[in-house]
Amino acid sequence: MKRVIKENQTIWYDDNLLTESPNRCFDPEYWQQNGKITGSAEGRGTTWFINADKVDAALRHYRRGGLFGKIVSDHYLFFGWSKTRSYQEFQLLNMLIEAGVNVPRPIAARAVKRTFCYQADLLSEKIADARDLVSILQSQSLDADVYRKIGQEIRKMHEAQVNHTDLNIHNILIDADNKVWIIDFDKCSKQTGNEWKSGNLKRLERSFEKERVKRSIQFQSLDIELIMQGYKREQ
Repeated sequence: MKRVIKENQTIWYDDNLLTESPNRCFDPEYWQQNGKITGSAEGRGTTWFINADKVDAALRHYRRGGLFGKIVSDHYLFFGWSKTRSYQEFQLLNMLIEAGVNVPRPIAARAVKRTFCYQADLLSEKIADARDLVSILQSQSLDADVYRKIGQEIRKMHEAQVNHTDLNIHNILIDADNKVWIIDFDKCSKQTGNEWKSGNLKRLERSFEKERVKRSIQFQSLDIELIMQGYKREQ
């Protein structure tokens, strides 16, 4: 990992994945001017999809959710560079990759200090030919083997002692080879013990039920049992 310190900002990046200027890579206009924007997605803010030189990428600006996010949309209290959300997610993704978990590779992270607060951005790998579970289940059901793979991937994440505090079916992707990916590790961290792991799984189950009501996804309660078979490594 390389680091650039410039005025009121710090940038961390992987020079094996980024050949463009670290100082410009968080600016959507820079990518637009170079004809590298391939699309976008709307969530709390806009995620830009980029055709970078070495890897397809997703650029995300950190934004708050909830009622407080309507007042302070993208500023966070500054307690040191190593405690910024962008740096922590960058490091956590690399740790998960080393543990064999299928997550996007982090390309670059930035934190910009604003007096007592900071703003943050993350440039990470865009998983090729992948869709989240919501978009897939709106049009088709999943094979039992894919559900078991989801459980296996969550188990690997838990064995690395990472608590995904927002584990839901928007944050689980399936690619064209039926490979399972877990994304969006903002505010997630390593955690000791095991008590919290069942909470992760219950949160995931609630998200299936929520989207079954909201978007009529093709899902039944028995599918959770298939996920648990994979999680427990049962056949």
